[in-house]
Amino acid sequence: MSDSAVLISEVGPRDGLQNCAAAMPLAFKKRWIEAEAKAGVTEIEVGSFVSRRLLPQMADTGQVVEFARTIPGLVVAVLVPNMRGAEAAVAAGAHKITLPLSVSETHSLRNIRRTHDQVIDEARAIAEFLSGLPEGERPHFEGSLSTAFGCTLEGPIEEDSILRLAERLVEAGCDEVGLSDTTGYADPASVKKLIRAVRGVVGADKLQGVHLHNTRGLGLANALAAYEEGITTFDSSLGGLGGCPTAPGASGNIVTEDLVFMFESMGVSTGIDLEKLMACREIVAAGVPDEDLYGFLPRAGLPLGFVSSQT
Repeated sequence: MSDSAVLISEVGPRDGLQNCAAAMPLAFKKRWIEAEAKAGVTEIEVGSFVSRRLLPQMADTGQVVEFARTIPGLVVAVLVPNMRGAEAAVAAGAHKITLPLSVSETHSLRNIRRTHDQVIDEARAIAEFLSGLPEGERPHFEGSLSTAFGCTLEGPIEEDSILRLAERLVEAGCDEVGLSDTTGYADPASVKKLIRAVRGVVGADKLQGVHLHNTRGLGLANALAAYEEGITTFDSSLGGLGGCPTAPGASGNIVTEDLVFMFESMGVSTGIDLEKLMACREIVAAGVPDEDLYGFLPRAGLPLGFVSSQT
């Protein structure tokens, strides 16, 4: 077993499915989440509490959370766009909630119909709401800095603006901030630079995770760059499902299978059984049969003599 370890947070049931044309039936969502948990995945973002009219794929998120809560050892995460979503997440029993703040205000308005100031107000209200809950019932609260590496609507975002928004999220009461390459604009150098800059204003303990896309083929390279900067939590999606419906041209989360293989090949423990993980693809393929699934490892298979850190 390696002395190093990372947390792979599966976001396919949320970020992956929200970009699919058809909604995955609830029974398949449950099978998928249960199978990944049995493969060793310990954190799964199972859905988002958003308008059913805007994202019908997420209409059953409450039921999904309630089911996922029954799986021992699984951290059940959800995305919420506002206070109403946070209240629904708490009622359902989510362990972790993420509020997206697009550093591109144009994208923020298109994505959740909120200006920067309005999102900060929502963050403050959510933090106050959570602080009133019994200590054992307070979900972890993350503020996600979306489009942090560039936006398909605005282009590059000034670093000073990103840093100020990171500070404001922490001041509003978020437990941590995350960096999200919503549009796949990042490269390894920019990943390293922004991680250092954000940690410089909020502290290393307040930035532990990144959400990277593989839109231009740099997903794994960017993940490795983040790891080299001390990041320990990585979002990814089984089969590379996902993208952002409100960011034109944004597609492709990092493939969970490929990300796990990269780390395990390096001797960095993920706690995930690759054979069991790849078997989950059958469930996803059956649940959304019209969607393409990606990944190099599932096509090539494990190399002869491969030894994982779990052995």
